[in-house]
Amino acid sequence: MSEKPIIGITMGDPASIGPEIAIKALLNESIYSICQPVLIGDAGVFQDIIERLSLNAKLNPVSSVKDAKFEVGTVDVYDLKNVNLSELKFGEISAMAGAASFDAVKRVIELALEGQVDATVTGPINKKSINEAGHHFAGHTEIYAHYTNTKKYAMLLVEENMKVIHVSTHVSLRQACDLVKKERILEVVELLHNGLISLGEPNLKIGIAGLNPHAGDSGLFGTEDDEEILPAVEEAKRRGYDVEGPVPADTMFSKAATGYFGGVVAMYHDQGHIPFKLTGFKWNAEKQQMDSVKGVNITMGLPIIRTSVDHGTAFEIAGKGVASPDAMILAIESAVQLAKNRKTS
Repeated sequence: MSEKPIIGITMGDPASIGPEIAIKALLNESIYSICQPVLIGDAGVFQDIIERLSLNAKLNPVSSVKDAKFEVGTVDVYDLKNVNLSELKFGEISAMAGAASFDAVKRVIELALEGQVDATVTGPINKKSINEAGHHFAGHTEIYAHYTNTKKYAMLLVEENMKVIHVSTHVSLRQACDLVKKERILEVVELLHNGLISLGEPNLKIGIAGLNPHAGDSGLFGTEDDEEILPAVEEAKRRGYDVEGPVPADTMFSKAATGYFGGVVAMYHDQGHIPFKLTGFKWNAEKQQMDSVKGVNITMGLPIIRTSVDHGTAFEIAGKGVASPDAMILAIESAVQLAKNRKTS
């Protein structure tokens, strides 16, 4: 790896805010001071966004990473040439958009496995679009796990003091309860511990949430906390991890926000995502739009580095020029940090 890591950044769904936030992020000179970024996707989509929003950027379409210039003001695009602009409509689900976004993700994974990029960053995709294109995955995390042949992985969300990993993510709430098992919790604790070290977090104390109200209240409100989570906590302590739990979720996240925990384990998707997004997402009621959308999604357990914005496609504002690149900038910065830490470890 060179002094500045090469970061592959996917387009996301071309009908979404993905191309817009990618270009806007690379208009920041600070990004080029820490890395060598290259976008992965259709150059025509990026050119259309530049012209439509009058952004001060020019493109350098390439067919190989080695042909990228990595110069401020010139955005390098690994051009997949896979979008028909005459058929593309902002804010609409389509198999074409799904196929294009999926192809970008698959290609950036390949580039990372080949060592052509040092880390990957993903723009937002639409799950229905990629499924309509014939790619039946629940999301980015599952795509990465499949194409890297990874069996033990988890989603880690990062924003300031809040670092949240999940036992389960894209499953029904009914399924999520069934997935709260001792061995899975121990896997996630290990992934979180390693993630905190990779991020340079000095506080390695981990909070483990209960599943039920009041962490089950000694079996009054469910048995999972006593039968699965507590034994996992006790075993994690025996293995040398600094853990506390099961902690009632309604108090654990308040502590996490103050830095009491270096990171926390959520039992299911919304248990972790809701408090996390209250930290990083700022809604402007007067303007009826987000002032800021911050937060980074990191897939732990992979042989390659993957970070992502932790927001969706925002179809309702696609192509309007109001999308914030904050989360994309943070995702790139996190990818750089992880790449440098991996190099020195």
